[in-house]
Amino acid sequence: MDAVSSSQKPIVPTELYRAVRDSQLIGMSGYSRESLPVFAVGVGLSTFDKASVHCYVQSHIQINEYRDRVILPSASAKHGRPITTCVKVLDMTGLKLSALSQIKVVKPLLQERTRKKIQVLQGSGRDELLKIMDFESLPHFCRREDSGSSRSSENKNCFSLDHPFHQQLYNYIKQQSLISEPIQPVKQGSFHVDLPEPAAEGTEIAKTIESELHKIENRNGLTQSLDDV
Repeated sequence: MDAVSSSQKPIVPTELYRAVRDSQLIGMSGYSRESLPVFAVGVGLSTFDKASVHCYVQSHIQINEYRDRVILPSASAKHGRPITTCVKVLDMTGLKLSALSQIKVVKPLLQERTRKKIQVLQGSGRDELLKIMDFESLPHFCRREDSGSSRSSENKNCFSLDHPFHQQLYNYIKQQSLISEPIQPVKQGSFHVDLPEPAAEGTEIAKTIESELHKIENRNGLTQSLDDV
């Protein structure tokens, strides 16, 4: 049976997964008024320096699979219509001006339908985002009037492992790993069979026969010695 793929295995121990969450800043903060999941990404302050590349790739795959297999289907079932996309809010805090300039250069080169999906918001983007979602669904770094920070200590930090989204995601991964765990073959070891001991009576008979044989042998030996005289 095939081994469980790494994307189906939880990142363990929990301390390692927490380190991944603290350095790969991504989470889900709520839903838009059109019932689209709202994902937040801390582009500028994600350091990717607390775990191996494999862990970050594994985490990225797990979040995408959870979105496609759980979040979107659940939203579709709840509202009775297909929901196949989401809103992504990118926090550029920490990016150099050169990186921001590249974004402005690349945007005109994109296809029109893709270009329409991208909006560069001023400051925290709070006012613009409140047009499409309630305050409770705003990413934590957008809840202040001034420019937010991906490492904000406000409540409902959707990047944190302690946030309900990541708790549910981590539990889901652990459950899936148990379901997908290959069945181990039964180990075949040696076994011991105790044979019944001979009856006491039989033992005594054997001893008697053995004694008589010894007497015969001794007698023959004595006869042989007399003949030699």
